[in-house]
Amino acid sequence: MAEETEKTIAPTARQLAAARDFVAQHGKPSKAVVENIGNAGARVVLVGADGAMGDVIVPAVATGEALVEAVQDLEPAEWDAATINATRIGAAHRRKMAGPRAKR
Repeated sequence: MAEETEKTIAPTARQLAAARDFVAQHGKPSKAVVENIGNAGARVVLVGADGAMGDVIVPAVATGEALVEAVQDLEPAEWDAATINATRIGAAHRRKMAGPRAKR
């Protein structure tokens, strides 16, 4: 059985800028949870110091981890009690997450 190795693809300038802008807008330190989303790559969920949430999609988990490491004041995190309690999800975000059903 051949071993597959994942080549780390560096985050793009656009991905880095998005994460840096998020930190600048939502406070220091911000947290980042890297989630594998299958063939699409990985989602870096950002949680600002003010509780706001955002995300950046990258091609691989390793890219997400490199993104977190490259952005100053962005700390790696897990979905633990501290991270969950730091989020502030407003009504607009809840409607967005609900999708078309929210309009009924």
